[in-house]
Amino acid sequence: MRRRDVLAGVGSLGVIGAAGAVAIRGPPSLDDGTEESEPTADPLMVETIDAPGSEAGEVRVPASDRATFIDFFGTWCGPCSKQMPALVEANDRIGDDVLFMSVTNEAVGRSVTKAEVVDWWTDHDGDWLLGIDPTAELSAQYLAGGIPYAVAIDSSGRVQWSEGGRKSADELVAGIERALEDGD
Repeated sequence: MRRRDVLAGVGSLGVIGAAGAVAIRGPPSLDDGTEESEPTADPLMVETIDAPGSEAGEVRVPASDRATFIDFFGTWCGPCSKQMPALVEANDRIGDDVLFMSVTNEAVGRSVTKAEVVDWWTDHDGDWLLGIDPTAELSAQYLAGGIPYAVAIDSSGRVQWSEGGRKSADELVAGIERALEDGD
């Protein structure tokens, strides 16, 4: 029963974060890529944790010197687990060209520990920057739906691609390439 309560609470956080994002940014657009991208958001400092490919500290999002890719995930999310191989491949193909990171907005320290996040990360072969967003500030700026959710931001801070749901490596790379092209 306790696990069910925890999962319901974490799921509620995702819904609240998405609702906050819609309230702040408006509903997701059905942009065909021909219109101008949305305005830049204020940069945030995101806490990173010590895990494979990641060090404990903070990182500025979006990065000031290059494009940024954010994968929003949850350790409880089945589609997030299933998407990890595609993220591994996308990171291998294009990760050096962008600030490539995955972020969870779970209540780290309350509903899940950092050690549990790191264990999940290790079990799913994560090997890039790992961030946490327990206050959902980053989620409020960029998450416009359920998770998994991917966002590609160009070097000037404009979102060039964002989309929810499980993606293939090709879809992730294509989204990131939009941010790389438009940031030049």
